[in-house]
Amino acid sequence: MNCAVSSPSGGSLYVLSKKLLVQVHLFSSAGLPSHMVLGMPALSPTMNQGNIARWRKNEGDKIEVGDVLCEIETDKATLEFESLEEGFLAKILAPEGSKDVLVGQPIAITVENPDDVKSIPADICKGFEAKGEESTKEWTDTAEHKVSIPKANFSRISPSAKLLIAHHGLEPSSLWASGPRGTLLKGDVLAAIKSGVQSTGAHKSDQELVAASTSTLKPTVHQLSQSAVPLHDTDTHEDFLNSQIRKVIAKRLLESKQHIPHLYLSSDVILDPLLAFRKELKEQYNVKVSVNDIVIKAVALALRNVPEVNVCWNDEKGEPALCDSIDISVAVATEKGLMTPIIRNADQKSLSAISLEVKELAEKARGGKLKPDQYQGGTFSISNLGMFPVDHFCAIINPPQACILAVGQGNKVVEPVIGIDGVEKPAVITKMSLKLSADHRIFDGQLGSKFLSALASNFSDIRRLLL
Repeated sequence: MNCAVSSPSGGSLYVLSKKLLVQVHLFSSAGLPSHMVLGMPALSPTMNQGNIARWRKNEGDKIEVGDVLCEIETDKATLEFESLEEGFLAKILAPEGSKDVLVGQPIAITVENPDDVKSIPADICKGFEAKGEESTKEWTDTAEHKVSIPKANFSRISPSAKLLIAHHGLEPSSLWASGPRGTLLKGDVLAAIKSGVQSTGAHKSDQELVAASTSTLKPTVHQLSQSAVPLHDTDTHEDFLNSQIRKVIAKRLLESKQHIPHLYLSSDVILDPLLAFRKELKEQYNVKVSVNDIVIKAVALALRNVPEVNVCWNDEKGEPALCDSIDISVAVATEKGLMTPIIRNADQKSLSAISLEVKELAEKARGGKLKPDQYQGGTFSISNLGMFPVDHFCAIINPPQACILAVGQGNKVVEPVIGIDGVEKPAVITKMSLKLSADHRIFDGQLGSKFLSALASNFSDIRRLLL
């Protein structure tokens, strides 16, 4: 069921459908037919911008309620944007490949009648440009207009080199470029300054402009002028564009390390009973499960035995909140970044059910097809690098969760083992490293140790996972 709420001005309409808020603008002017401007929707609670991955509809196409207009790359996955109204797609304002489109920013225009499609002018996009776009120029652009530097023995010039030339009032014809494709670099200018190239005297206004813009950079410039070591310039490297998902991951993990006091606890568990149990399931029952599937089940049962660990932090109240269900977030590496699909009620599911669900969710995660309810709301996270040559590592807590378990690979070691006859003998066993990262605002060492002890018991008596 859809509902609509108009703004006090009457020019905007907020359409709410299945918890999806979409802002549209209604227009009817003398020069244009009645039309609707669709804004970038908020496809997840944490989304504030997105990328247009693909348009499913072309300009002029008929649109029915429920039709997928485009695919939008959010902070977690690539989701489909469905139309809530009938009409015709008259104009696409944000073409495929558009990056960092803010929520609410116009992305398309629709009309009610097919004859009105051609009435929408091609240059209508200019009226919907983001505010402040023209004012986002850096001080180097301003200096470029005010400081005229003729080209001499170079074909290109870096902004930092241009700044130094203006600051020291150097003659460009006396400088020689050493950068790629005839680019004059900062190091070239610093070397010329050190060699004693004479200044031609910069205008006072130019000097004031540079001084005001680079007051915080003067100590660095002074230090560099002493060493005269050429630095890497923007022309000597290639920018590696970050996906929307990786940007959000970087932001949240930084916030996690800054605001959550991490408590680290480690323990080694004997893996041989697990490996023998897994082999038995495959040979006798033709049930194939991975080590990770068994780890998920073991963790879920440990959380059931120690429910104080299955909590999330409530920022509003400033206290922990006990979670009703045991929902395990499983870290899955994708090309766009790390995703954490959720195995809900993991303690109540069989190993075969967990194995099947993990495979399905991992495939969706790698294809960017996860729905919000499949990756939001977990209570405990597991990050397993046991399939790689990683012995142990510490993972970062994914808030508002309070714990994450890092699982390393199994390694064979020689340790004294007491045999059936009661005699201690050396034996080769397989051990796996577990490291728990816990929110120290909630946990102390005793509670963390209690959980790890319960988890180790599940590994030592693996058949209890079948209960």
